[in-house]
Amino acid sequence: MKYFLLSICFLMIACSNLPPAIEDPPLYDISYSEAIRNIAHFKEAPVRWGGAVIDVENEQNYSVVQVLYYPLNSYGRPQLNKSNEGRFLIKSPEFLDPAVYTSNTEITIAGTLIGDVERSVGKKSLRLPMIAAKVIHLWPAYEYNNYYGYGGYGYGGFGYGYPYFGYYGYYPFYRGGYFGPYW
Repeated sequence: MKYFLLSICFLMIACSNLPPAIEDPPLYDISYSEAIRNIAHFKEAPVRWGGAVIDVENEQNYSVVQVLYYPLNSYGRPQLNKSNEGRFLIKSPEFLDPAVYTSNTEITIAGTLIGDVERSVGKKSLRLPMIAAKVIHLWPAYEYNNYYGYGGYGYGGFGYGYPYFGYYGYYPFYRGGYFGPYW
């Protein structure tokens, strides 16, 4: 029994694949709207923000990623179904390949708010908050996998050729931020 419980604990630890800085928000999680109102007050504050990548610019010693801000869910993944609040910049000392950080890729970063920078978006000049990145996490795209065949209601369950209807009675079921046949 003791070994069974120990193996379950190791299995649960192994299933957590997010970096701790992304999974756990800072003690006081500063929202985007708070930072925009008074950027000088929150300078050098830890933040965990996310959104969709707009553009990547690589300089000689650093890279800057422009991100469209979206609120995060409890796992730290951007909620693209919510309304965006604006843009922010990520500054990283590493080379960030534009082929990997493509447009509309979901991203979450943990870092320090270092101030704001003036950027032009079209013909408009905006002051965008800049974050010195400590951890950057790119999220995989959701993929629909019709593992059980059709998605309608029917008889049976396991072993009869009919789908299992999951957590809420239909497929694909949604459980904790992920789609798919995970149980």
